[in-house]
Amino acid sequence: MPSALRVLSGQHRPAALSWLAFLAALLMASTGANAVPAFNRQTGQNCVACHAGGQYPDLTPYGRLFKLTGYTIGERAVPLATMAVASYNKTRNTGSTDPAFDSAATFPKDGNAIFQTASVFLAGKVTDNLGAFIQTTFANYDSQKPADSSWAGHTTSDNVDIRYADRFIRPGSDLIVGATLNNNPTVQDVWNTAPAWGYNVVPGSSGPEITPLLAGGLAQNAAGLGAYAFWNHLLYAELSAYRTADGVFSFMSQGFSVAQDSQQILKGDNPYWRLALSHDWGPHSAMVGVFGMDAKLFPDPADPTGPTNNYRDNGIDAQYQYLLDPHAFTATATYIHERVNYADSVANQPNALDPNGTLGIPLSNASDTLRMFRAKASYVYRAKYGGNLQYFDIRGSTNSALQTAAYDPASPGVPMDGSESVTGNLSGNPGTKGWTLGAFWMPDQYARVGIEYTRFNRFNGASSNYDGFGRNASDNNTVFLYVWGAF
Repeated sequence: MPSALRVLSGQHRPAALSWLAFLAALLMASTGANAVPAFNRQTGQNCVACHAGGQYPDLTPYGRLFKLTGYTIGERAVPLATMAVASYNKTRNTGSTDPAFDSAATFPKDGNAIFQTASVFLAGKVTDNLGAFIQTTFANYDSQKPADSSWAGHTTSDNVDIRYADRFIRPGSDLIVGATLNNNPTVQDVWNTAPAWGYNVVPGSSGPEITPLLAGGLAQNAAGLGAYAFWNHLLYAELSAYRTADGVFSFMSQGFSVAQDSQQILKGDNPYWRLALSHDWGPHSAMVGVFGMDAKLFPDPADPTGPTNNYRDNGIDAQYQYLLDPHAFTATATYIHERVNYADSVANQPNALDPNGTLGIPLSNASDTLRMFRAKASYVYRAKYGGNLQYFDIRGSTNSALQTAAYDPASPGVPMDGSESVTGNLSGNPGTKGWTLGAFWMPDQYARVGIEYTRFNRFNGASSNYDGFGRNASDNNTVFLYVWGAF
């Protein structure tokens, strides 16, 4: 299901909204000169120097240079910063015709405001050639306790990018070379078109859930080491290898575990590659690139032996920017094609999501394809007022392994016992399409108040009755209000 269907909220709407307004005021009042994020202290620059219109995470040419040179521009400073998000989410329809459906369990905090997440960053210059961006995040409503259904928070490793870089400037030549150690393929990218930073970066914002492996499937599960070069601000090339983030790399996956089925296990080293052509002229900047990854994942993380599921993801992306005060405009587009060949233990076997045959689902495929297209355009005026429009379209092969709802052959039109309402997939197809419209206000460079509306035109392979209980894709449309502050 989209994140919006699982977004966590409070208990009493009027009181919660009053609290949210108070928190917004608190964030605005707390962002004076004594509470500057780490990179600003280090460089002495305003946020708009690195981020387009001050909008995190979209990078300007200077911001890309800062990242490519290993976060080392400027002088060493206190390397700590924090970030917090409070949110309110409302889904169009939280009901179902299924008499066994528990709205409170499926939409546990819908319609109320919560303090959602908080992050601590260890970020900045270590030496003239070495720098880091290390994020740890606390989710306030991570899981429910079985005893009393109360909520428990959980702290995990988040994005990590540690870099060593050097720069060689000669007449007619400017070469940056470096190495990156990170825990999320594409988190090291600087154009914010690749998945890690490209879309739905506000925690809790909605979008498609079934996406290619490269679009977050290995985030905080893998440890990657790679080398890159950027020549004359024109040509970028990178080659990296990813393996499971365990042993000496376990600090990159803290809070994830095989026992909780939250960690993926890779076999050996898995290659990731990236090529991009970039050009800056006047207030304009443009990039077109390609990227890809081959990955071998064990079907059962608790038993990392035998054949693997083999993923091959290939993508193409592009970005255009216009940056001239008071205007900042950024447009991006990304397309990823994925093919996965399943291990013998998974391919053409009874559905792993229906091990007892409750739904009478047929056997799964030996391989599948998935195609994801995403595009985004954003505009910021005077680094204070902005808006964005995002579009997403996921298409793929039909596979019974995705089917979590089915009709009873003995009673046509009646879902079988065990079919899932709201989250169910009657077709076994991942197709999901929609768009997100957002607007935000930045009263200060370290605070943002925003609202997003996400509309689904297709969900789980259908626009209507996708779960067998009469639920339509548009029932998942959401309004998401957030307050985001950095200190």
